[in-house]
Amino acid sequence: MEELEIIRHRQIDGISIFFDTVDYRTPHFHQEWELIWITQGRLSVRLGPEGAVAEEGDLFLFSPGRLHEFRCVGESATFLCFQLSPQIFEKVYPGFGRITTESFHLNPACGEERCRRFRRTLTEMLRCYLERPPFFELQCAGEGALLFREILSLLPCHSMTVEEQSNINKRNARLTRFIRFVDENYTQKIRLADFAAAEDCTVSYLSRFLKASLNQTFQDYVNAVRFHSACKLMAVGGMRMLDICEESGFSDYRYFSAAFKKQSGMTPEEYSRRSHPVDETLRHNLHSLERFYTREQSLQLLQKLRP
Repeated sequence: MEELEIIRHRQIDGISIFFDTVDYRTPHFHQEWELIWITQGRLSVRLGPEGAVAEEGDLFLFSPGRLHEFRCVGESATFLCFQLSPQIFEKVYPGFGRITTESFHLNPACGEERCRRFRRTLTEMLRCYLERPPFFELQCAGEGALLFREILSLLPCHSMTVEEQSNINKRNARLTRFIRFVDENYTQKIRLADFAAAEDCTVSYLSRFLKASLNQTFQDYVNAVRFHSACKLMAVGGMRMLDICEESGFSDYRYFSAAFKKQSGMTPEEYSRRSHPVDETLRHNLHSLERFYTREQSLQLLQKLRP
């Protein structure tokens, strides 16, 4: 599971600041720190076994390598995202990439007054990032460093040992291989036993591993990928529902319809009528349905923000 963010106005190596409107983003991780501010809508946020429903104004922080996922609650949710690579400051603080937080929801830990200040800082950083005044790179890096210093001084956190970091890297590497295995095989009959054989582990061990890592069973994960595949085909249009069912890997139409009911609360036909139109700012694949914005669109969204 490699991180492949599409940021159309990325311009500082190691720093990205952008708006993202999301319906869902399946479990994923970054090598960067990621700070998000919910600016519109409600978002279900999950970090491993922990979950929270984010409201407008909420701030969440994800440490490098920590698996997390997003799903909108109701209509699509928009957030402002600040990603910061630990490598930017490794010469002055070599341990920056080894820190992991024990809490990821900033509002309860930091209080509303500080969160309001954090939101103002993010607004100023994004404006600087988009408008690119002289030496804007130094301003974004400097304000980002001060922001993280204050946040990490308030959140419970610790520096991972070499063994802890190695275990996380091994887990993430196995998850990457698992997700690739499902991506390559979901359209046909797929068995966890085949992946277990390739990994030289038992099926029971992998079942526990996936449940602990993804908070869902093997079959639930495969069904979710098939559901997302069907949603993408519906958005493109021009296919019969039965053909979408078969091409997405469902064994029969009744199973296909039940999976849609479970995932979306709607029948395939009802979902199809509300499918998102395809446009150049929309990323719709097996693992995400999200909209990124151009520099000009981002400046327009920025004008509407009230920190």
